[in-house]
Amino acid sequence: MELDDVLQAVGPRLRALRQERGTTLAELSKSTGISVSTLSRLESGGRRPTLELLLLLARAYQVQLDELIDAPVTGDPRVHLRPVKQHGMTYIPLSRRPGGLQAYKQIYPPRWPGYEHEQQVHEGYEWLYVLSGRLRLLLGRHDVVLTAGEVAEFDTRTPHAFLNPDDEPAEVLALFGPQGERMHVRARPAAKGGGDVSR
Repeated sequence: MELDDVLQAVGPRLRALRQERGTTLAELSKSTGISVSTLSRLESGGRRPTLELLLLLARAYQVQLDELIDAPVTGDPRVHLRPVKQHGMTYIPLSRRPGGLQAYKQIYPPRWPGYEHEQQVHEGYEWLYVLSGRLRLLLGRHDVVLTAGEVAEFDTRTPHAFLNPDDEPAEVLALFGPQGERMHVRARPAAKGGGDVSR
């Protein structure tokens, strides 16, 4: 594939990735420091992508650089983990395909968050498995403590919040779609709604 062809394919790929994540140009601009006009021109093909811009976008989307430029697959199936720290919590990505279902290992510090946690709602569905420690789940009117080996799943339109009630970290394996990923990993504002609970 010629260099010009590779570069021309980057714009549509960037737009598709942003739309899969449900991110606006303004939100992406805020998280990368790249102006909205530059992002728009990159996506439309009006500006050639530079390595610096692509690195910023790859970091924002938490994908490998070669996924943005559609480099040939190297055959290495390993996911190179890059922990994300947000509000005292650590998220370790366990999957790397943009959009769709995402897997994370989440580490809740002792006694996190240290204050009365407001329940949130957003589009999506969540499944979680407690690897170690204990995790308190506030789900609508339910208040349950999950221990190692226990699983919970629920519609995230049900108001929910997580807390670590113990003096030891709690480690959790979590699966959620793009909406849940944005909410938990990027701490987007919650939407209003209601939903069903399933355990």
